[in-house]
Amino acid sequence: MPRQKAIRRTTTGKSPNYRKTKDGAGMTPAGIRRHRAANPKSKLQGAVTKKKNLTEKEKARRKSYCARSAGQMKKFPKAAKNPNSRLRQARKRWRC
Repeated sequence: MPRQKAIRRTTTGKSPNYRKTKDGAGMTPAGIRRHRAANPKSKLQGAVTKKKNLTEKEKARRKSYCARSAGQMKKFPKAAKNPNSRLRQARKRWRC
């Protein structure tokens, strides 16, 4: 039986599924579509990047993400200190 190539499970590189760090990290719309196609019951959504006219759901999602990622900042102080880390860039994109 031929060995199958392993699925790459990284958020860096030339994948069209993930943004580069300098672009704000996180998944691209194409990556979200691919994930949802592969996982039909998935409710994955992209970052809330709007500044105005946020719905209550969007406000809650942003607040929740910012709270979770603040915990990551405590857990990974090295990434928290580096302004170019994926964590810091993603928080910037979400406006945390």
